[in-house]
Amino acid sequence: MLYLIISTMLFVLAIIIVHWIHNQYHLDIVVTPAPPPGSAPMVSVCIPARNEENNIRRCVEAVLRQDYPNFEVIVLDDRSTDSTSEILRQLAAQNDRLKILSGSDLPDGWAGKPHALYQASAFAKGEWLCFVDADTFLEPNALSSVYAKAIETNADLFTVMTKQILGTFWERTVMPLVMTALSVGFSPRKVNDPKRQDAIANGQFIFIRQSAYDAVGGHERIKDQIVEDKALSENIKWSGYRLIVAGGSQVVGTRMYTSLPEMWEGWTKNIYLGLRDQPYLLLLGAFGATLALMAALFLPVWPLLGLIWHLHGGGWKAFGVILEALLVLGYLIVIRARIAQGMEIPRWYALTTPLGAGVFAAMMLTSAWKVISGQGVTWRGRKYQPGL
Repeated sequence: MLYLIISTMLFVLAIIIVHWIHNQYHLDIVVTPAPPPGSAPMVSVCIPARNEENNIRRCVEAVLRQDYPNFEVIVLDDRSTDSTSEILRQLAAQNDRLKILSGSDLPDGWAGKPHALYQASAFAKGEWLCFVDADTFLEPNALSSVYAKAIETNADLFTVMTKQILGTFWERTVMPLVMTALSVGFSPRKVNDPKRQDAIANGQFIFIRQSAYDAVGGHERIKDQIVEDKALSENIKWSGYRLIVAGGSQVVGTRMYTSLPEMWEGWTKNIYLGLRDQPYLLLLGAFGATLALMAALFLPVWPLLGLIWHLHGGGWKAFGVILEALLVLGYLIVIRARIAQGMEIPRWYALTTPLGAGVFAAMMLTSAWKVISGQGVTWRGRKYQPGL
């Protein structure tokens, strides 16, 4: 009877946790396709590019196809060592709207992306700045649609959660779980509430008034922050400006990583940099890693333990354990299947949840160790230590 009681307690706890985790993501504001505005202030699209030969052509060409009537495109080539520079020269020769800047050496005390965007924004002439990552691709109506929603919501910084383009097995196995974890730590509904201190932005696409950007010191004020999007959002919101996070999957897409090694390097870096200066997030990350390990290791074993007990004379009590375990797994798989469908990947990837949770837990624990040990991380050929 003790085994059944323990199983029942775990059953109730697991249902509560699974339900809670998957009910934190409320995107109440959604960007829908909108026509070009009649009155169009200039928008300066700023793209930092460091060794982005696989993405930069598609990214820039997508921006240049915008139906918004008044914009410029500035790409900061951040001392790329691959063919990024040559691709940009070819594109600039075909379109005089595109301006290519060569980035300077990284000064002491600066992180790479803030320095790149600082240089690009200094060259910009727009009333609005639009920061777009090189792995992010805009639909032709993206600027018009985002501008319309930013004006409607009276936003000073308007950022969108982009559609995640997932092509490989590992992307489809791990990325949906990472997105769910992020939604737990940063609820869009809380971020959009001006009465709360919660602040986050998606650096893949940030749309910000030049006046607000300058007023909070821009990227120069956050020059040592590698998670510069979050730092910028905090400066904006905590200075009394309006911060909005919206759903943007209809107009903006991102292909962050294309392989497991890329994903490992990128997310261990992101998680590390997001956790290192905020103890409460480190604790939340440790909690998330624990839950992920439970999902990866215990959930598949739970019904097997009940089956073994049943085969050794456990009777109806063992059957009860098996039933509880299968109900939890079934509930989790149904929810994950809906998420997979929403992310436009086959629903059967819900069955890979334990595997994806294991990889996610390993990334979380690796990042936490990097924080504790002071090892730092390497990204795009640059080493970042705990002091930067």
